[in-house]
Amino acid sequence: MTSLLQLSKVIDWITDRFGTIAMWAVFLSCFISAANAGVRYLADYSSNSFLEIQWYLFAACVMLGASQVMRVNEHVRVDVLYGLLSGRGQAMLDLAGMLLFVIPCMLVMIFYAWPLFMKMFLSGEMSSQAGGLIRWPAMLMLPLGFFLLLLQAVSEIIKRAAWLAHVYEGDFHYERPLQ
Repeated sequence: MTSLLQLSKVIDWITDRFGTIAMWAVFLSCFISAANAGVRYLADYSSNSFLEIQWYLFAACVMLGASQVMRVNEHVRVDVLYGLLSGRGQAMLDLAGMLLFVIPCMLVMIFYAWPLFMKMFLSGEMSSQAGGLIRWPAMLMLPLGFFLLLLQAVSEIIKRAAWLAHVYEGDFHYERPLQ
């Protein structure tokens, strides 16, 4: 179990690095959006590449940040039952959800996203808009994000199993959001 927990730490470290990239992607997207609006109104100039880079960065934010959201236990869950369960029951439900849903879904998503990325990468597909960007960097976010989420699910499975076996002291506390 010690080596699995070490693997979990490495995965968490990787997730943290990509979470930082996602954080900067949000900042850059906002900055580019503001700069684009300023230039458009002050200099009467705009380019489709400014608009496209914003959604590329948004794709990076969502796809690279999803694994970090899972790591810090702030992901969306249906807590109709979850809140009624004890800590052990919640850990078991988390395990079941990751094993039965997250891992199979991520494998399917990677299976379908990778060929799309490779097709765009190999063909050098460009945006159909004038001044548009190449599309493969945005498409890369799909298989990369799904892979990171798959890795983080493996890390969370290791941590929950170790916690259930009383060899890991983790804080998996989840607080239902205010509604």
